[in-house]
Amino acid sequence: MFIFIIQTFWLFIDELAGKGLDIIIIGKFLLYYSPKLIPLVLPLSVLLSSLMTYGTLSENYEFAAMKSTGISLQRALMSLTLFHVLLGIGTFYFSNHVIPYGEMKSFNLRQNLAKLEPTLAIREGVFNEIGKINIKVKRKYGENDRFLEDVIIHEYTPDEENNIVIKAERGEMKNEPTDPNLKLVLYNGNRYEQIKPQKLTERERIPHAKVAFEEYEMNIDLSQFNNVNLEEENYRSTYRMQKIDQLEVSIDTLERSFSEEQNVFSENFGRGSILTKMAKEDQPIVKVAVMPSSVYDFILTEEQWKRHRILEESSSSLKDGMRNLNAKRTQFFAFQKLINLHKITLHEKYTLLFVSLLLFLIGASLGAIIRKGGIGLPLVLSVLIFLTYHYIGLFSKNAAEDNSISPFFATWLATLILTPFSIILTRRASSDKGFVSLANLIYPLKQRLTNFKFLKKKP
Repeated sequence: MFIFIIQTFWLFIDELAGKGLDIIIIGKFLLYYSPKLIPLVLPLSVLLSSLMTYGTLSENYEFAAMKSTGISLQRALMSLTLFHVLLGIGTFYFSNHVIPYGEMKSFNLRQNLAKLEPTLAIREGVFNEIGKINIKVKRKYGENDRFLEDVIIHEYTPDEENNIVIKAERGEMKNEPTDPNLKLVLYNGNRYEQIKPQKLTERERIPHAKVAFEEYEMNIDLSQFNNVNLEEENYRSTYRMQKIDQLEVSIDTLERSFSEEQNVFSENFGRGSILTKMAKEDQPIVKVAVMPSSVYDFILTEEQWKRHRILEESSSSLKDGMRNLNAKRTQFFAFQKLINLHKITLHEKYTLLFVSLLLFLIGASLGAIIRKGGIGLPLVLSVLIFLTYHYIGLFSKNAAEDNSISPFFATWLATLILTPFSIILTRRASSDKGFVSLANLIYPLKQRLTNFKFLKKKP
């Protein structure tokens, strides 16, 4: 869990760094985000721990001692099998109640953190937005970089337009930037202001006002700087924040809306087609006519004009129809993807009922077969098995998003693959058979090779 939390921290480091966040806010974000890591952490932990435990027991001949007293492998697995059944049920309820709540809190906190601007710092050579001004300095120097050189300030007016520009040779910040009010003193500069006269005729006569100064003092209000309520929750209804009953209602509502929208589009598209209009006509619009012998005859022929008009209208109607179809196809694809994401999230909650038990059986059986405990080989095997399981589910879910395969099949595919694998391993471990018998593969191949004369040994 610690490894995945560190990975999460580095994943969102760009959104957290440089905004003056304290350790409590960062810890709160990681705490809210950690429940959604459980479906990743729990299967890997179960697989690794069972493989290490039963590998150590087999390596130290503990299973041999158990079997000598009449305790089979199935009996040795019984108590932990029951524990993992209960663990699966607990994980199911955890994913249905805790994970949606954590997703809601972490998503809203992340959205609120995105509104925060970087901590107040004036960088050299670029414009820095501070409150209602945009300031650029060529160089900072002195104690705490409080002296500024070659200052340019764009000040926003109440109409949110840049109508005031201030340029000064140098400046000085009289107090720390973290104070509620930043006192900025400028020296030897000019202040330009674009004036908007009420009459249009006065705009050319009074285009702007210019004031020269030797010392100009500005008080910048920083009380509202980064004044964002991090506890605000504006998002509560995304598919990852919903429980099973809410997901079922959302899926039903979305499918009904999708079907209605498709039917409405189909009716409107067919009603506006030129072929539909032609089919409703009692008489044919175009009659078969002999091709004219000259351009003049073509102009005077009524049937040719009708044919030309119909061809132009058909071409225009076809182009409009293709544009509408392409636009609607994109909308319908996004709509169908949203429905599939709801279905995938719904079925993911049910798969957590079985994944812990199946990976426990695989880890325990494989540990009994390889007879190797510790962190070396069991860690490698558990990571390989888990990555195989994880990427099978990941690729199938990605394919289900664009409706390439069924969301139900995509979500259960990895579990369906694990089930026979776990049963086979458990049977082989119970009968003291290896994972793969190389003799069964090599011996038939050796028998076939000996049939060739040039491979037979000479007496």
